[in-house]
Amino acid sequence: MSDTAGAWSALGGDPALLARVSAVERPEVLPARLPVRATARACVAACALAAAELAARRAGLAEVPAVRVDDGAVATAFVSERHLLVDGRAPVPFAPLSRFWRTADGWVRTHANYPHHWERLLAALGVTGDGDPETVAAALAGRSAREVEDTVCAAGGLAVALRTPAQWAAHPQGVAVARRLLVERVRLDSASGRALPGVDGRPLLPAAGVRVLDLTRVIAGPVATRVLGLLGADVLRVDPPGLPEIADQHADTGFGKRSARLDLASDRDAFEELLAGADVVVTGYRPGALDRFGLDAPALAERRPGVVVAQLSAWGAYGPWGGRRGFDSLVQVATGIAAAEGGDGRPGALPAQALDHGSGYLLAAAVLRALTDRAETGGSRLVRVALARTAQWLLESAPAAAARADAPAGQAPALVPGPWLAATDSPLGRLRYALPPVTFAGGPRDWARPPGPWGADAARWE
Repeated sequence: MSDTAGAWSALGGDPALLARVSAVERPEVLPARLPVRATARACVAACALAAAELAARRAGLAEVPAVRVDDGAVATAFVSERHLLVDGRAPVPFAPLSRFWRTADGWVRTHANYPHHWERLLAALGVTGDGDPETVAAALAGRSAREVEDTVCAAGGLAVALRTPAQWAAHPQGVAVARRLLVERVRLDSASGRALPGVDGRPLLPAAGVRVLDLTRVIAGPVATRVLGLLGADVLRVDPPGLPEIADQHADTGFGKRSARLDLASDRDAFEELLAGADVVVTGYRPGALDRFGLDAPALAERRPGVVVAQLSAWGAYGPWGGRRGFDSLVQVATGIAAAEGGDGRPGALPAQALDHGSGYLLAAAVLRALTDRAETGGSRLVRVALARTAQWLLESAPAAAARADAPAGQAPALVPGPWLAATDSPLGRLRYALPPVTFAGGPRDWARPPGPWGADAARWE
C-alpha cells in the first residue's frame, strides 16, 4: 500500500509507533490520476516518525513525540524548486531540449539540463549547430522511440521511450525493480560505530552531532541531506570541481548544509580525512560510478567501521539498466506514469517531481532508522532507494486509491502556499523558500543555516 504504514514497514519500523502519526488531509493538493498526494504524505510521515523515534532515544523520552503531517506543507515542499525566489527572481525552468518529442511510432522524453547531456544528445542525433528545438524535432520525427532511446543512451545522453505500466512490468528492468524492496536495508558487519551523546533543549535535534558526507547531486539525494541538516546533522556536500551545477537547484536543496568542491582523484588524503570523521555517507551517482574511489559500501565500512552508507539511484543498482543515468522525468516516462497521467494521445506528468522528493524523504528516513538500529544492535549499515522502485510503489497503489478522489490534474483549485513559505537573508541574497514538511512535537520547524554559494566552504568538518 502507498501509505504511511507501508512506508514505515519498508523502513523496519515498529508498527506500534504509527499511532503517534496524524494527518491534515487536503484533497485539493497535488491533483493527479495516480495517488500522488497519499504517496507524498506517506514518505514525509515516515521520515518524521523516524526523526521522532531517534529523538526519543537520544533524549531519553518515555514516549516518541507526536508527528502531524499537513498535506499543504507536503505539497509545497514537493515543488520547493518552483517556490524559490532569489532576490525576487524565479528559478530557471527546464532547458529547451528537456521535453517530450513525437517520434515515428510514439513519444520520447529527453533530458538536457546540463551542457554535457545536451552535447551528447545532439551528437547522438547527428544534429549540428545550436540544436534548436525545430531541428531536433525533425531529427526525431522519422525514428522509432526505442531506437532514439538506445542511440542516445549509448552516447551517454538521456532519452527514454514512453511505455505503459504493462510494458514496463514486462521490461527486464521493470521485472528487476519489482522484485526489490521499496527501501533496501543491509547490515554490513558488527562494528559499533561512533557513539552519539544524548540531546536536549528546544528544538529537539535528533541528528545533532551526526556528520553526513553528502556526495549527491540534482534533487533526490540533496533533498535527503537537506532533511538531515534540518534535524541537526553537520552536512557537508562535496562535488567534483569539473561537473557543472545549476545554481538555483543548489540553492533550493542547500538549506542546512555546507558545500565544498574536492577532486576525489587528486585530493584523496583530504577525502580520507573527511571519511574518517563521517557517521553517514550519502551517494547519488550512478551505481558503480564511485567504486573506483573505494566508495562502495563494503569498502567504506572497512575504512570507517560503523558507518551508515545511503545510496540513491534512478533505476536501481541491478538489472540491465542498473548503470544508466536517469532523472525523475525520465523514470516517469519509462515506468508508465506519464502514460497513466496523459490524455488525448499525449503523455502527461505528475504535478511534482514526486519520485525525486518522495525518494529523498524515504532515504533520509532510512538513514535515521539505521542510526536508531545501530545504537541498539551495532553494525555498519547500507540503505538503498531507487526512483524506479518508488514509481513502482506509486503505480501499485493506483487501483486502491481510485476511490479516494485524487482528481485528474487541472480539475482542483490551486493550493495557496503562503502558510508554508518563509523568507530569509543568505549569502545568495534574499530568499523565499518552502518550509520543511518534516515536523514532530518539540522538533525544528526551519533550517538553522541558509544555503550559500556552490563549493564555497572548506572541505572539513566543523
